Formats: sequence, structure tokens, C-alpha cells
Amino acid sequence: MHATIYKICPEELWREAEKTGVFHGAAIDLSDGFIHFSTATQVRETAAKHFSGQSGLLLAAIDAGKLGEALKYEVSRGGALFPHLYAPLDLAAVRWAKPLPLDATGTHKFPVLEE
Repeated sequence: MHATIYKICPEELWREAEKTGVFHGAAIDLSDGFIHFSTATQVRETAAKHFSGQSGLLLAAIDAGKLGEALKYEVSRGGALFPHLYAPLDLAAVRWAKPLPLDATGTHKFPVLEE
């Protein structure tokens, strides 16, 4: 459905995944049994709702086409379809990972996003 999807993650957790080439998910992902992602139009709301005021985060852009059948779009918040990955994330599918800093008001500053 979308060529690029996004994952917000604590930098320390992401750096650990880079050592092995596989991201198994954050605590919420492990608890839910899938890795939560957002589309470009959803990720700002995800940051505000789940990561408000948190520093030390990265935003990873993922090539959704490389995730295969393990990627499902499922109804979540407000009836919107969110991408969920029912497998570990092979970091070969990552287009980039960039810091997600806070501005002076405590809001996350996003890079330019691709759909």
C-alpha cells in the first residue's frame, strides 16, 4: 500500500539491532506479537501520542516492498490501517535511520518523509 513506512525507536535499541542486522522490536512490539509501523501521514501523530517529549529517538524509513507477506495493514487508531510486521525486521530493508530530535517546544522535528 505504501512504498515507505516508518518506525520510531529509542536510539540505543536501534544501535543494538544494527550489530546483528535484525530488529526484533521494542517492548510494545514484543508484547503485541508484531512490530508497529506508521505511514508518512500517521507517524507525526504516533510520535505525539506514544513518544511525546521523549529524546534519544531515531526515525527509520523502511522499504515496505522488501517485507513480503509478513507485512499486514490492520485497523487501529480511529479505524485507520496501520502497517504491522509479523516477523523480525531485516535491516537490509531500511532506507535510512535519522535522529528524531525535539524542538524548543518539545515537539519532534521530522525530516522530509516519503510516501
